[in-house]
Order: sequence, then structure tokens, then C-alpha cells
Amino acid sequence: MATITAGDFRNGKTFEMDGKIMQVVEFQHVKPGKGAAFVRTKYKNVMTGAIREESFNPSAKFENGTVERRNAEYSYNDGDLYYFMDMETFDMFPVICLLALWFEFLF
Repeated sequence: MATITAGDFRNGKTFEMDGKIMQVVEFQHVKPGKGAAFVRTKYKNVMTGAIREESFNPSAKFENGTVERRNAEYSYNDGDLYYFMDMETFDMFPVICLLALWFEFLF
């Protein structure tokens, strides 16, 4: 997988940290008069929505995070699986119950 540096951060950019996918909410590249530059970053965990603020060295490396977004419509559930239909291809795909609850939270 491709790596990115903290200097590459932009709003909406996704990256992997500690095995979790994060999305940059805000970033600020700071160059103080004294000392080394750093990137002040506000990011959120894509799965839980938890937001954190942290400063990184601009050369800090992270794995590039990939998030696939699709327009889908809820069809039915079968036990712990919720089935959604892709509105473009009409393919059905199952989502595990915990993720389905997260989808309900978003919409």
C-alpha cells in the first residue's frame, strides 16, 4: 500500500494509523520562528466518529487509507446481516450488524 507523509495532509484525506482508518478534518502546517515545523491536525476515526487533535512531524509516514463510498438502499436484514442494494449496479451486498448500526447513525 502507498504511504503518505503528514506534510501531504489535506482536508478529507484518509490515512491509516494504529490499524484504524482516519480522515483529516482540519490541518495547519506550522513553521515557528524557532524550532522545527510541524503539522497540527484534527482527524476523526471513520468507524467511530471520534475526533482527536495531534501534532505530527511533516515527515511522519502513514499508510494511505482507502474508503469506498457508494449510494445504497437498505433492503432487508437476515439475523446479524443487513443487505443493501447498490443503486447504480443493483448488486446486493451484506453488512455486518455493527456497521449497519453505524450506517443508521449517519443517515
